Amino acid sequence: MKPERPLTFVAQAAQERLRHNEAAKQASILDALPVSIALLDPRGLITSVNQTWRQFARANAIQESEYAVGVDYLKTCNRALGEGTSHAHQAACGIRSVLSGAVSAFSMEYPCHSATEQRWFLLKVTALADRRSNGAVVMHIDVTAEKQANRDLQDSELRFRQMAEGIRDVFFLREAGTSHMLYVSPAYEEIWMRSCKSLYANPDAWMEAIHPDDRASIREKYKNGMSAGTFEYEYRIVRPDGSIRWIKARGFPVRDQSAKVVRIAGTATDITDGRLTTLELRESERRFSDLLGNVELVSIMLDHEARITYCNEYLLRMTGWTHAEVIGRDWFELFIPPERGEMKAAFADLLANSAEVWHHENEIVSRSGDRRLIRWNNSVLRSVAGDVIGTASVGEDITDQKRSELKIKRLNRVYAVLSGINSLIVRVQDRDLLFKEACEVAIEHGRFKMAWIGVVDRSAQRIVPIASAGAEPEFVALIKDSFSLREDVPIDRTDHTTRAVREKRAIVLNEIEGDTTVFLTKDRIERGIFSMAILPLMVSNEAIGVLALYADESEFFDDKELKLLTELGSNIALATDHIDKRQRLDYLSYYDVLTGLANRSLFLERVGQYVRSATGPGHTLALFLIDLERFKNINDTLGQAAGDVLLKQVAEWLTVNVGDANLLARVGADRFAVVMTEVSKEGEVARLLDKMIQAFLEHSFQVNGTAFRIAAKVGVALFPEDGVDADALFKKAEAALKKAKMNGERYLFYTQKMTEAVAIQLTLENQLRQALDKGQFVLHYQPKINLASRQLTGVEALIRWNDPRTGLVPPARFMPILEETGLIHDVGRWALRTAIDDYLRWNTAGVANMRIAVNVSPVQLRNRGFIEEIRRAVDIDPRAASGLELEITESLIMEDVKRGVEILQAIRLMGVKIAIDDFGTGFSSLSYLAKLPVDTLKIDRSFVMDLVDGPEGLALVSTIITLAHSLKLKVVAEGVETEEQSRLLRLLNCDEFQGYLFSKPVPREIFETRFLARPEQAGI
Repeated sequence: MKPERPLTFVAQAAQERLRHNEAAKQASILDALPVSIALLDPRGLITSVNQTWRQFARANAIQESEYAVGVDYLKTCNRALGEGTSHAHQAACGIRSVLSGAVSAFSMEYPCHSATEQRWFLLKVTALADRRSNGAVVMHIDVTAEKQANRDLQDSELRFRQMAEGIRDVFFLREAGTSHMLYVSPAYEEIWMRSCKSLYANPDAWMEAIHPDDRASIREKYKNGMSAGTFEYEYRIVRPDGSIRWIKARGFPVRDQSAKVVRIAGTATDITDGRLTTLELRESERRFSDLLGNVELVSIMLDHEARITYCNEYLLRMTGWTHAEVIGRDWFELFIPPERGEMKAAFADLLANSAEVWHHENEIVSRSGDRRLIRWNNSVLRSVAGDVIGTASVGEDITDQKRSELKIKRLNRVYAVLSGINSLIVRVQDRDLLFKEACEVAIEHGRFKMAWIGVVDRSAQRIVPIASAGAEPEFVALIKDSFSLREDVPIDRTDHTTRAVREKRAIVLNEIEGDTTVFLTKDRIERGIFSMAILPLMVSNEAIGVLALYADESEFFDDKELKLLTELGSNIALATDHIDKRQRLDYLSYYDVLTGLANRSLFLERVGQYVRSATGPGHTLALFLIDLERFKNINDTLGQAAGDVLLKQVAEWLTVNVGDANLLARVGADRFAVVMTEVSKEGEVARLLDKMIQAFLEHSFQVNGTAFRIAAKVGVALFPEDGVDADALFKKAEAALKKAKMNGERYLFYTQKMTEAVAIQLTLENQLRQALDKGQFVLHYQPKINLASRQLTGVEALIRWNDPRTGLVPPARFMPILEETGLIHDVGRWALRTAIDDYLRWNTAGVANMRIAVNVSPVQLRNRGFIEEIRRAVDIDPRAASGLELEITESLIMEDVKRGVEILQAIRLMGVKIAIDDFGTGFSSLSYLAKLPVDTLKIDRSFVMDLVDGPEGLALVSTIITLAHSLKLKVVAEGVETEEQSRLLRLLNCDEFQGYLFSKPVPREIFETRFLARPEQAGI
């Protein structure tokens, strides 16, 4: 049966709408391109122009009719007059050469100036050809900004994709399991050009029309499909007139109520027109791709759901994807960074044709994760009916341009810092002030997040931070002691700052996130710091310090920035060296080079200041001149170098004992001066001199491995009795010293009011007596921990003085006074009683095996009644002795080994345990150790500190532990501060440890709450 004409009309109308739809897409894409484009046929006639071409004609006052569709463009060029005549003729020649096939492309640059501006354009002519000449694409590209071509825009005619003419389907119904044809629609006769009757007679007759190349495979597919009840395949047929048609067959089962397949229903669709349309569309797409494929611009089309319907090769090359991997994918999921969620809203605005999003910039992500910044020109795609069906976008990669702009901004910032600091170098003459203001310039002008400068302290083998800006106090405090320059530490185990100094080169980290070698990485990132540079400050090929800069951008420090910053570091280093040399000259004018003490000139200046300040009634000031006896003999005998060593040691001893180096001076070859700025009584001066001279005489100075004890003579002058100015006092002290040397006196006052020391009770001694009477002494307890079980096994009791005026006083300040005055006997008895009382109270409360160790002073042990004191202390309760351990220093026992052994044996008989404290520091003989009646050996903290520094320290501690265990002694390590020390001690089978790793000494109340309130928490 012939089809009715209305159906043919409907199909043709559908094809026409499809062509209009494709034309609309093509026009949208051409109008989105930012260049003027015209299509010429082989004769040079304009067949199509885009919106930019028309706007260009209007903007340049060109009659639009001369550049409209249908105009002979070659004649237009030939008719050109004026300055552009030669260029127009040259263009016409080039276009003809392309249209004639002599060349495939032609380009030239030409000016297009007006009275108000000068503009340059690039003319590019490209042939449109496949198998024969098909015209040319003419593009005028505005290259005024760069005067060189960077885009090869081509245009080709945009052809609509044709679809096949109306599809007529053949419907058929066959009986399952047999070859019986139950029904076939009349369309069979139109498509196959065979009668339906012949098919009823022979149900397999349709196969006779199958193209010979397809027949074998289709037979097999048909057979399998009929068995399975479903099939789908395509093939060709050859009709009686010799024409070939493409057929798409589909089959599906028809089941009865029991789900048994009883029929096979199917369709055979003539897809020939579709096949041809597909080929035509592919050809159109090829030409379209040729147009945009040769232009270095990104081109994409998206549907309503932001799925990619088209992209050009330039985008694929840029991002590393293939065409098959991209088409149909969600644009935002594949190319847009996840943090840019607002781009979906912009896409919605574009679909609404909002002018605000026609042009914008955003990053896209490549397959490898790289990012490129694109400047987009966007438009919407519409159907023939005018409905928005998607978007078309053309974009320019401006990544490199933006990076160049960013580099220039960064360089300007660094230039600003360089300029600002160079100005400082001229103006500021103090090193610390220079460092401080240089850091501030880096923050304010260079907009760095943080900056700090440190200097190299070679004597301490570390880097000392001096100034900073942008850094919080906590950070400065943390880095204060963090940069060691010890050469025995491998370079790969050092921090970046130390490496910069040791390797004498800049260390740059342009991405600190994830870099575990960066100091406080997480904290820096939270503050917005993402890159850093550590620059050594070099003078004469030696690093004298570092400049550290922290930026809020990744990849901030490139070669150009680093070159400028290196110059900056050199300028700071040279300025620092200049300041140091000037200060060195100033130093030599006022200080003794050998000892570092003030010289005579500075000392007299300081004494003069003290004299002018001592104006109150009863205010006395004392000046001592100290002369070393027999120094000349030592210097002559051992040499000047040995004499210099001795003088430096004397200066150090005086500094320690006087307490303030500003009160000291070296005023002669073997002569020193001291000023006491405030003396309440003359007797106090005499007492101080007695103590100082005796201590000086008892001190052993080591020179070339030999111990020397040096005597001294002292001359004293007092203000205001002996003089009212510095020079007078100095002369009077010299006179007193001369007389003391003549008379053989240890010291003499210039006035003869005192010939013997006046014993007065020192203020501190009175305070300590009052402290004992008023109960100001307290015990702090430090836990001892079993290394194997990590359980609390005992405590050490430590005396503290809780001065109501100043708070807790360090033991080093009052223990020597207690021992010197004998108050240690009373305080020691109090400590013993208090410790035993605490033990008994804990024991009664159910705390078992909490032995308390109490330290014994050398003064106490030398007391003949010491054993009896211990006996009285433990006799108060039968449990007392089992809870007490006495710690005695190794050196104390070695003073008198025989008597020491007798005392320890008597104490052990009472049930009290004995521990040797600070073992290894007293130079004891191992043979004596075996004879000592002790229970515990405590390793001095200095050995524990050396434990992790090398094999020597580890071997020494191992030897001590092995020796102690062989003598059946328990071993306790003191001063354990790190987990590594604890781990090594545990491996060496040390029994117990104490130290800050577990707890510092704490008041009794805190100790009981923290460790005794819940015994199950007494471990670690």
